Amino acid sequence: MSQLLKIENFTLGFPGRPPLLDGVSLHVNDGEAVALVGESGSGKSLTTRAALGLLPGGSESSGTVAVQGLDTLTASKQSLMELRRKHASMIFQDPRAGINPVRTVGDFLTETLLRFDGLSRAEATERAVKQLEQVGLRRAKELMDQHPHQLSGGMLQRVMIAAALLNSPDLLLCDEPTTALDVTTQAGIVKLLREEQQSRGMGMLFITHDLNLAASLCERVYVLRRGEVVEHGPTRTVFLTPEQDYTRQLVEATPVIEPRAASSVAVSGLDSAPLLKVTGLSKTYQLPRGEVITALESADFSLPEGGSLGIVGESGSGKSTLARLVVALETATAGELALRDVPRPRRALKASERKFLAKDVQIVFQDPYLSLDPRIPVGNAVADVFRLHQKQGRKEAKESARNLLGRVGIGAERVEALPRALSGGQRQRVALAKALAARPRLLVLDEATSALDVSVQAQVLELVEELRDQLGLTILFVTHDLAVVSRLCSEILVMHQGRIVEHGPTARILEDPGDDYTRNLIASRPRPLWDAEPVTA
Repeated sequence: MSQLLKIENFTLGFPGRPPLLDGVSLHVNDGEAVALVGESGSGKSLTTRAALGLLPGGSESSGTVAVQGLDTLTASKQSLMELRRKHASMIFQDPRAGINPVRTVGDFLTETLLRFDGLSRAEATERAVKQLEQVGLRRAKELMDQHPHQLSGGMLQRVMIAAALLNSPDLLLCDEPTTALDVTTQAGIVKLLREEQQSRGMGMLFITHDLNLAASLCERVYVLRRGEVVEHGPTRTVFLTPEQDYTRQLVEATPVIEPRAASSVAVSGLDSAPLLKVTGLSKTYQLPRGEVITALESADFSLPEGGSLGIVGESGSGKSTLARLVVALETATAGELALRDVPRPRRALKASERKFLAKDVQIVFQDPYLSLDPRIPVGNAVADVFRLHQKQGRKEAKESARNLLGRVGIGAERVEALPRALSGGQRQRVALAKALAARPRLLVLDEATSALDVSVQAQVLELVEELRDQLGLTILFVTHDLAVVSRLCSEILVMHQGRIVEHGPTARILEDPGDDYTRNLIASRPRPLWDAEPVTA
């Protein structure tokens, strides 16, 4: 096999500072899938971006980064553009940062096909629609006319995956490409990527914090810590018998579905009056051409004070719509939502009403970058919440913010940093700290741990559990990760195509699901490649 990607002794940094990457060496062969794992901020994305010549401005580098023999550290701009168009593609972690919000999905997908491949508009559209269907998107033709804000995070990520595969690249670079996807869609994407890789001899470098996912897709793995490769080898060997303590810690922090553990989740307050009650709640959207989309249909459930409810389902099933209705970012089309027996008006809230609601209800979104003002240091952003809702003085608020950021894993050296200087996982921890600073009664987490590496996720979940148990915090957790639900939530609500198909105790649903769709969700979780390998005598 020939080496598609060859990185040797690659060092990257800024003058006068410790290196961000220090002597990194790795390779990817034709037809091979290689995982790059490690904590958030370890240098995974920097390593991968270097393969396309995407280096930070003002940085200095040494060593070799070559794709099909082209050294991307020294190549001309024209050579790099040719490489990106024909030979190597990248799927970025944040789909909304990679697509122009004022252009349609169709414009985004067909631009290169029209400008550089010489296809007619009809041919380009047909090819783009086919690729959207391949990545599991329904109504692909209609999606071509929609804008990014009209798609869920998971749907938009699939659009980005489709775009990366359109030109059949030799090397596919994946930076957390399934972070925003539910387990069934993730299973389909992993299967598609593996089929593409094997049928065309495509090489793949796959960044992920999900070790289960890495084991289900990649034959080899590199473990990166603080800019250095600390362990590498066959995935099975590294994950089952790790040599380094750091790798062992990552493996031990990886969540697994544990129905028995779910049965012991605290259920304080279950006999009290509901903090949140939803009755017949529905939400529809009307598209420009007059088509009506039902995002949520006749939802009924209640959540007691101190309770914890996990909402699971595929992307586009209505999970995030329900969460946005709870925090009053959307207005219901029909039905009733009551918080502490006070019905929510079926209209947009006034500024004073929204501020009052924020004392009781906070949300942590899936996309952390959109939750933070890019101009404000993260410490100030959290301190502002303490000043607004806890009426603390400037000095006291700064100290409170520093302490809270430390509890979610943001060190003192990062308190004055702007959001752009933090990794995706670090930004998500800041967003969680902002929500917790308001000391809400109800915390809504919309895929809030999907961007976190396993060790930080374990730390954040431990903090949420602590707050739930000590303060009686009520949790509404929207997620595609059933393992997280089994740890954190006493009940599960399963959604499919805008409807609730199953609702009950977490342990019971995970052990004995009553609906075929729920059974499919549980069966779709990643399984190691070696589980499918034949047993030899």
